[in-house]
Amino acid sequence: MQAFTDFIAECDRGPRLNKLAGFFAETAAGKGGMPIRKPAVDTRLLPYDTLLHRFVELHSRRQGFFDQHYHSSIPYRLEEECRMAHALLRYSQLNTNDVLLYSLGTAEGTMARTLSEMSRGSIRSLSCSPNEENYKCFMAFGEPTYASFFLGPFHRLTKEHLHSDKKLEPFSEGFDFILEDTTFQMYSPNRQKQIEFVAQHLKADGILLLLEKFRAVDPEDYQGRESQKDFGFKTHYFGSKEIARKTKLVLTTMHDGQVTLAEMASAIYAQFSHCIVTWNSGNFYGLAASNSRENLRRYLSLMVYPAIPLEYVYEPEPYTDLARWVRT
Repeated sequence: MQAFTDFIAECDRGPRLNKLAGFFAETAAGKGGMPIRKPAVDTRLLPYDTLLHRFVELHSRRQGFFDQHYHSSIPYRLEEECRMAHALLRYSQLNTNDVLLYSLGTAEGTMARTLSEMSRGSIRSLSCSPNEENYKCFMAFGEPTYASFFLGPFHRLTKEHLHSDKKLEPFSEGFDFILEDTTFQMYSPNRQKQIEFVAQHLKADGILLLLEKFRAVDPEDYQGRESQKDFGFKTHYFGSKEIARKTKLVLTTMHDGQVTLAEMASAIYAQFSHCIVTWNSGNFYGLAASNSRENLRRYLSLMVYPAIPLEYVYEPEPYTDLARWVRT
């Protein structure tokens, strides 16, 4: 891990563990940032599929405090989480071996835990968060049989730690999927090293799923999408004072850790041969990257169509090859 010594120190100094630590602890405990109503999936946007709707129902019952805040903050992110989970469930049904999923920095790890529970261990998951409040939410329904939790930041989950922890050792040979969900931007804009660090935990044909908020080339475009999010979606869940409070407390700092899609592409292609845009909501994009074109296509083929109104979707649209878009 000597190659990552400086990177780990950089992460330790990042806003997520320092300037923003109070916000995350308060929100994870349900003491602040809570929506006036619990977010619910708009099933009209999803196809009728028994497996998908079983996941939607169980996921709703397993949501913790931070999940409710998060899914009330990003337009149609909850529907996208269910869409991704459904694809992973279908992937596991076609796989002869258990699928190993690492959900990186995703608060209480609701999606990962629900996947492990529904699949009865066909998907074995590991979630991580530095907040004990998130761990308490993870354990609120009892200790799950097939889902694990690392109480610590993602950069402290090293290969050495996986090998030394008996409970986590089964994950030490690599994951089939790793999901990074708006985590990197809370530490720094150093996507090159962040992705390099995480990629070491993937199997050779594994898939890295990334969901982040990106800077726009034109600041006016960025702000226009922010206004659409705040006034067209978030007002259903938060009052104007709470929206302004979060903008001042979190979003300004978080913006410093964001990168453009072109910058992200440079970091991704330093580690992976293929990357496809899977989702878009305003300034947020989902990406799927892998060194196996065949395995990536397999995963993408199992995804239902994005469940989001077209007015929230911008270029590059879902299923765009990221390298081809960057070159245009």
